Amino acid sequence: MPHFEKVHPVQHHALNMFDLVADIERYPEFVPLCQALTIRSEREKSGRNILLADMTVGYKAIRETFTCQVVLNREVNEIVASYIDGPFKYLENKWHFEQTGEGRCDIHFELDYEFKSTALALLMGSMFDRAFAKFTEAFEERANALYGVEDVA
Repeated sequence: MPHFEKVHPVQHHALNMFDLVADIERYPEFVPLCQALTIRSEREKSGRNILLADMTVGYKAIRETFTCQVVLNREVNEIVASYIDGPFKYLENKWHFEQTGEGRCDIHFELDYEFKSTALALLMGSMFDRAFAKFTEAFEERANALYGVEDVA
């Protein structure tokens, strides 16, 4: 039952980081292990955007697709992805972006998951752990490429 929690400071505005993480269709371009992502549906409810999305992850010959509901809450700078269907017993991913100064924020990243199959956990577990541990860095690198990096003293 791997669980990751990380606070990662970046030199970008919280709203820019929210927008970057919310743009899930771009994940195959830079997110570790993400090979494809398709949004099935999108709706708005109580000021939040709610997406239903399929994500395909893989490494070498192993590929798995799973479905999540993604709730984008811009009002509180939070994104929550909840597992619906696929190779996991459960998966929950939370992002929160806290403005810490002019052009700076902390990314609060939390991920909790467990595979349904012990065999799949043995095959993909350590690789998933390494990839998930690098998620915040992947988003920071993407933000640096898109927005540039300001020298903040």
